[in-house]
Amino acid sequence: MYLPQHFAVDDVDVLHDAIDAAGPAHLVTLNRTADGQRTIESSVVPLLLDRASNRLVGHLARANHQWRDVDGEVDAVAIFSGPNAYVSPSFYPSKRETGRVVPTWNYEVVHAAGRLVVHDDVDWVVDLVTRLTERHEAGREQPWSVTDTPEGYIENTARSIVGIELQITRLEGKHKLSQNRSVADVDGTIAGLIDGTPDERAVAAAMQRARTSAG
Repeated sequence: MYLPQHFAVDDVDVLHDAIDAAGPAHLVTLNRTADGQRTIESSVVPLLLDRASNRLVGHLARANHQWRDVDGEVDAVAIFSGPNAYVSPSFYPSKRETGRVVPTWNYEVVHAAGRLVVHDDVDWVVDLVTRLTERHEAGREQPWSVTDTPEGYIENTARSIVGIELQITRLEGKHKLSQNRSVADVDGTIAGLIDGTPDERAVAAAMQRARTSAG
């Protein structure tokens, strides 16, 4: 990704936390069709991060040709998007002072790249589905479990999906949070977003954290 240094995130723990908080990723691959055509494919996929082994695991529908046609010689990219918000020039005190301002967009994003491995194995997929369920049901008052289903149901359902694994070889993060603006313009942007939509409020909070961590 285009990554100016003042927006770059180098702390691996911060990047891992962002992946865990982001929800499903956009999995982007280069594919080759049966007739030799090259295409770029993308699917929205919930992925689990294994920090110890530095890998992402998830699954795709068996009917999704993305896993069948993926070019195994080219890295796949999983894109995890955080909160984002439009930034109006009207937020900036510098608009009134010079008028030399334009709109922009603030956001957080993580790109994880690596070779994609397919696991067409029922036991592997059932284990993955169990862990995915435990992760996303955690904290619910009455969490659903794969064991709530009739015997054999999960195994049969697992045959309609295939497991995927992305061994991360490149991890990049970008927090574009007005770090290139003056203190007054940052304050004005936070004030302009703090009472807005959930995403706008999340961006304002991220800007406040970034300002605090910067000292």
